[in-house]
Amino acid sequence: MKTNARRKLRICNPDAAGIDVGSREHWVAVPEDRDAESVRPFGTFTSDLNRLADWLQACGVTTVAMESTGVYWIPLYEILEQRGFEVLLVNAEHVRNVRGRKSDVKDCAWIQELHTYGLLRGSFRPAAEIVELREYVRLRQMLVESAARHIQHMQKALTQMNIQVHHVLTDITGTTGMRIVRDLVAGQYDPKVLAEHRDPRCSATKETIAAALTGNYRTEHIFALGQALSLYDTYQQRLADCDERIEQTLAKLAKRAPEPRAALPRNTKKEGKGTPNFDIRSPLHRMTCGVDLTQMPGIASTTALNLLAEIGPDMGRWPSAKHFTSWMNLAPGTTKTGGKLKSGRRPRAKNRAGNLLRQAAVSVGRTVSALGAFYRRLASRCGKGKAVVATARKLAVAVYYMLKEGRPYQDSGAGAYETAYRERRVRSLRNHARALGFELSPVQADAPAAT
Repeated sequence: MKTNARRKLRICNPDAAGIDVGSREHWVAVPEDRDAESVRPFGTFTSDLNRLADWLQACGVTTVAMESTGVYWIPLYEILEQRGFEVLLVNAEHVRNVRGRKSDVKDCAWIQELHTYGLLRGSFRPAAEIVELREYVRLRQMLVESAARHIQHMQKALTQMNIQVHHVLTDITGTTGMRIVRDLVAGQYDPKVLAEHRDPRCSATKETIAAALTGNYRTEHIFALGQALSLYDTYQQRLADCDERIEQTLAKLAKRAPEPRAALPRNTKKEGKGTPNFDIRSPLHRMTCGVDLTQMPGIASTTALNLLAEIGPDMGRWPSAKHFTSWMNLAPGTTKTGGKLKSGRRPRAKNRAGNLLRQAAVSVGRTVSALGAFYRRLASRCGKGKAVVATARKLAVAVYYMLKEGRPYQDSGAGAYETAYRERRVRSLRNHARALGFELSPVQADAPAAT
């Protein structure tokens, strides 16, 4: 029997270095023929990082691999990138230490050896200008979550005073709710006076609101309410500052991009309460060369902003849509043994872009679209968990081709999807019947029932 010759490892990166990142020191390994001391430790101060980069340049290193340990790699990564090195950020789980390689010195040498033979794959990190936008967007999400905690603190203080305002108001941070809370903190406890803050759009009457505001006003609970309100207002101000920085960054990125050929379509979606108070779609439309991600079901302008901040408009990092969905952890697992698929379970991994599309997939199920019909059909058969992942994967594929090829999103509608699905089912049943020696024929609606 003719067998294939065993492939031998070849040196792909002769000028490679490996760095084991730590909180107090970094261990660096270069090829043994570049320096008498090929493995050195460096501190984590900025002067130490610059000295590390100088040593790598003196050793003729052009590419560096390092583990993504916490956030300690970020300053070193940015300095090396600015100095012109090709930097590979490697997932620590992918670098399996062999036996006997437990010390930091041997870890960095092991990373350097793996990188020399091209056995390491770098993690995705977008361009520097997209990284700046990503940091602002992630900070904004943290501020929103922090503000939400103080809304819960306000609600708790009101409940402890038996003020049942949440039964008559949809949101205590709305116009009516915030007026009432501010008056309570200021010392106004008369329910009828507080009920005068009712907004005309509120469905509850003044009498109902006054009855809900009749409670046991205690000093400690009013104090807690005031503290929570003050912190909520602080986070709202910080959110406004963050939104201003995001707006400036988007304008800068849009100015660098060429003018899109297609005009921006009209927005037909209702934006949520947490949407920034500036135009998001126009700069995103220009950044993506005329692609409007908000035309997809389940993706509003805020979701499109968060998604593009994570992946950027350039899809050249992923060779195909399958690579893109696998990076997002939306593709099924491929655990094979003996040529047989043993498990299709996805690996446990956190991916912010994949989480965004999974959240969007939940709202897609409530839309009258082809993807909505797909979600509902799969949810009834396999459960909502698998339907969410499968729908998110379809969204990811659509995002990939829209950004890579500039094609607009086309939705055939739920009716067309159901018709196509029915045709596939009929075709499959007809093939099965023919394989068993039968002929499948439709039943006439007006035919008499057989006796």
